[in-house]
Amino acid sequence: MAVTFVVSTNSAEILQDNFLASPCLGNSHPHEILIQKDFRSAAASYNDAIGKSSNDVMVFAHQDMVFPSAWLSDLDRAIMILEKDDPNWGVLGCYGMTMENQGKGYIYTHGLGILGAPFEHPAPVQTLDEIVLILKKSSGLKFDERLPHFHFYGSDICLTAAKRGMKSYAISAFCVHNSQLNYVLPAEFYDCYKILKRIWKDALPIQTTCIRVTPFDFQMRVRQLKAPYLKYVRHKAIGARRAQGGLRLLEQIEKAAPNSITDETNLQPSSTKP
Repeated sequence: MAVTFVVSTNSAEILQDNFLASPCLGNSHPHEILIQKDFRSAAASYNDAIGKSSNDVMVFAHQDMVFPSAWLSDLDRAIMILEKDDPNWGVLGCYGMTMENQGKGYIYTHGLGILGAPFEHPAPVQTLDEIVLILKKSSGLKFDERLPHFHFYGSDICLTAAKRGMKSYAISAFCVHNSQLNYVLPAEFYDCYKILKRIWKDALPIQTTCIRVTPFDFQMRVRQLKAPYLKYVRHKAIGARRAQGGLRLLEQIEKAAPNSITDETNLQPSSTKP
């Protein structure tokens, strides 16, 4: 199955060091890769790519993702299961949250370690993290360009799919997010939070991987109040910086703990922005 990978990038070095170094893209392959630059938002970038795509299945990924050699086989297996059980599926991803704040997926994210464990059947979720989003061009789904910047577009498209009667699923397809773990989030994050809340006011509460969107904004206000303390007193605005060499990081994970997992019941929501 040929797929189209879409990556929005603002750093040639990060792109080359991570996504383009992915083993699943080694040697010759039938897949299309669209590198998107200079877009004002993820939604604008990804909608532009939908119009360009030569394949029906599209994988939208962050530039600091690294996909192992087995990743495409894992994706193919998940789609085969869904084509039998739910052929009208909407959006797939590698990590997501249920409305009850349960994390579903199997990934490594730098600074947090391995989240989740291998599982067989795709798991229904309310929202998916933006690190990896998968949809079919033929589904007609588009990203909402009312969302500026690069936050919450994954939650939004999952909610759009749900409104159309299409479910979103986390799939078991292990991959590495070589991220910078930010404890203090930028103003753009909160701008997008408010816009998402306004668009989907009738769907609240919305559980994302980094915050719960609610009518009274409790988690958002707590985060905003903690930010100055973390930044200026604790000097802990950044929890972990991106590792040098995404492929090297993947190889270290596979060598050190090929079967290591974290119990999903102990997972905590976290920001996984690039």
